[in-house]
Amino acid sequence: MKRPTFTLAAIVLALAAAGSAHARKDDIDIARLSGGLDQLANDPSLGRYAQAEQARARDAINRLAQAGSRERPHALYLAERRVDLAKTAAQLQDAQVKLTQLDRERDQIMLDNSRRETELAQRELERQRLQYQLAQEEAARLQAQGQEYSQAAEQARAEAERAKKLAAAQSKVAKAAKQQAELAAQAAKAMRSQMGEGDQPAEAAPDASKKHP
Repeated sequence: MKRPTFTLAAIVLALAAAGSAHARKDDIDIARLSGGLDQLANDPSLGRYAQAEQARARDAINRLAQAGSRERPHALYLAERRVDLAKTAAQLQDAQVKLTQLDRERDQIMLDNSRRETELAQRELERQRLQYQLAQEEAARLQAQGQEYSQAAEQARAEAERAKKLAAAQSKVAKAAKQQAELAAQAAKAMRSQMGEGDQPAEAAPDASKKHP
């Protein structure tokens, strides 16, 4: 009787040890999954995302803790998948937010570049407009200056023509005066000649009564 009693006690102790080991393994799985989920929830970058998936993973871990030995493998599989899904969903949402932020930054950069390009284009147009205005003013000034030069040249030609005519008239007057002076000189000479002949005594005529021997 002692030997069967000893065998039964050994079996009970073995079952108790196996149950204890199984319970410790359950505790390890639950602690591992809970720790991973807590790490996700406390992550400053990912913790705010996938709240619904985190809640489902937490429920799956609680069901694992309450599952019997027969349901435990399936409950463990579901809990692991729920935790993995929560992590993946949080990472995906974080990536989407970062991508959206990058798109906004890119759009802002493109908008800023477009504004700068628009400002540069406006400045270039203003510079070209000023250059065109200055060119027009310079062309108008040169045209007015050319007209002034043309008028001055025309006036100079007119004055030269008048001077030429005046010189010709003066030449004619001088020539006429010279002719008059020559005529006056000739008249004066003739008059002096006549006056000189009148002042001389007449030569005595020979006496007819006197006869030559």
